[in-house]
Amino acid sequence: MKKTLLVEGMSCGHCEMAVKKAVGALEGVESVVVDLGAKKVEVEGENLNDNLIKEAIEDAGYDVVEIK
Repeated sequence: MKKTLLVEGMSCGHCEMAVKKAVGALEGVESVVVDLGAKKVEVEGENLNDNLIKEAIEDAGYDVVEIK
């Protein structure tokens, strides 16, 4: 399963690492790819929960605009 999220507020390597760490710690997540230029976060894994992913990113200080 793959989810693509549009995330506002990420602008640097620190932002990228913070999002990867927060989302990567969630159960079922196998990989997290952050594209700062496109403001996208791609999450792959099993039984992914949109609400938990959104909460993890927002707790890290960023705004989830859309989940596909």
